[in-house]
Amino acid sequence: MKYLYVAASPEVRLEDHRMVSGRLAGEFGLPVREMEIPAVDFAYDAGRKQYGSIAVLEMLVRLCPDDAGKLLAVTERDLYVPVLTFVFGQAQLGGRAAVVSLARLRQEFYGLAPNREVFVERAAKEAIHETGHLFGLVHCADRSCAMSLATNIRQIDGKQAAFCAPCTARLRRGPRE
Repeated sequence: MKYLYVAASPEVRLEDHRMVSGRLAGEFGLPVREMEIPAVDFAYDAGRKQYGSIAVLEMLVRLCPDDAGKLLAVTERDLYVPVLTFVFGQAQLGGRAAVVSLARLRQEFYGLAPNREVFVERAAKEAIHETGHLFGLVHCADRSCAMSLATNIRQIDGKQAAFCAPCTARLRRGPRE
């Protein structure tokens, strides 16, 4: 049996790690296992003051357990890819590894008071989105679908922590490794 692994880097709070695991188990209906990963400090770019998500994905592929069908990692570090200012997350389309940054999902990042409920919903949406990519789903034109592209926090807030009917159907037709 292949498991959906949810990993966390050391700075991620246990309750946040477990929340993401629980939301993914509910949405995908797969057995979930949790694991920890090393700090992603090796991916730090001093000029950008961010962490390169491509290097993090490469590490995740190397660390992926043999019984893992897919591995989603969460980190508090602010991620980027070279052509973008930042990314909320990144996944290997149809691959084994994905990562989500919790940094920009918190109200505090934008100078606002903390709001746990808002953070939890944002984290669930992005975890579902990146895991959807692992199962071969691409960006969806339905702005309320978890698979819609979000390049800013308002777009995350505007979507649901669930797939639209067509994306759900594609997910059910695809391989469930």
